[in-house]
Amino acid sequence: MEGTDIDIINKCMEGDDSAFEELVRRYKNMVFNTSYRMLGSYEEAEDASQEAFIRIYKSLKRYNPQYKFSTWAIRITTNYCLDILRKRKGDMVPIEEQYDLRDEGLTPEEEYIRNERQKRVRMAVESLPPKYKELIILFHNRGLSYSEMMEVTGESLTIVKNRLYRARQMLKELLKDMDKEGEKLWNAVK
Repeated sequence: MEGTDIDIINKCMEGDDSAFEELVRRYKNMVFNTSYRMLGSYEEAEDASQEAFIRIYKSLKRYNPQYKFSTWAIRITTNYCLDILRKRKGDMVPIEEQYDLRDEGLTPEEEYIRNERQKRVRMAVESLPPKYKELIILFHNRGLSYSEMMEVTGESLTIVKNRLYRARQMLKELLKDMDKEGEKLWNAVK
């Protein structure tokens, strides 16, 4: 189906079910990837994506065309995922690798080192409090601008910038501590 998002949304509002199918087709990967990054589980991300689309459908009347539909959809998705994370009450869930980042030019040692670094970064991001984790994911994984992050979180520019800065500082410290622990283990093995 051709047309802009707002054209398709208007068709949805008129009762055209195939129009909503088009919205799902256009945004299913974005919604799933956001859910997966937030929740760290393929199965939970599938369930969260379905629920997010149900919520998007029920909320179409409240969509403001002044904003990008993708940003609005991410906001609904992240809010739902944050609700799930709050219900977990702090349980740790590892973030799985989403993309196959192998480069045929790397030696096995270089690939192992890169994979270990990625694993440490994922563990560090996962250990952040949800309000900081959300901003790291929105900015670094989803590539949202500050204004889009403001729309998604409902926070002011100052709060978004401050939390993102604090999240980066927390990650820096966590990664530094992980490097120290790794060095201690390496020295103990020698």
